[in-house]
Amino acid sequence: MSTGNGPVVDAVAFDVLAGNPTEQELAVVVSVLSSLPAVQPEQPNPPSYWSNRAGMMHRPIHPGPGAWRASAFPHQQ
Repeated sequence: MSTGNGPVVDAVAFDVLAGNPTEQELAVVVSVLSSLPAVQPEQPNPPSYWSNRAGMMHRPIHPGPGAWRASAFPHQQ
C-alpha cells in the first residue's frame, strides 16, 4: 500500500486472502463494512404473563364510597 501520512492501525480488521485489490477497492469495502449495523446479541424471550408475579399484586383497597366497585373494576377509578 502507500507510504503516505495516513493513519496507522496496529490491529488488523480483515485480511485479503486472494487477489490484489487497489486502495480504492479496499476503501469501498471498508466503507461498506463500517456502515453495517453492529450485531446485537439476541434477547432472551420475555417471561410469560403467567409466571409474572406482578399481576398478583394489586393496590390496597381503602374502605369508603365506591370501595366495592374499585375492588371489582380497579381500572375504572
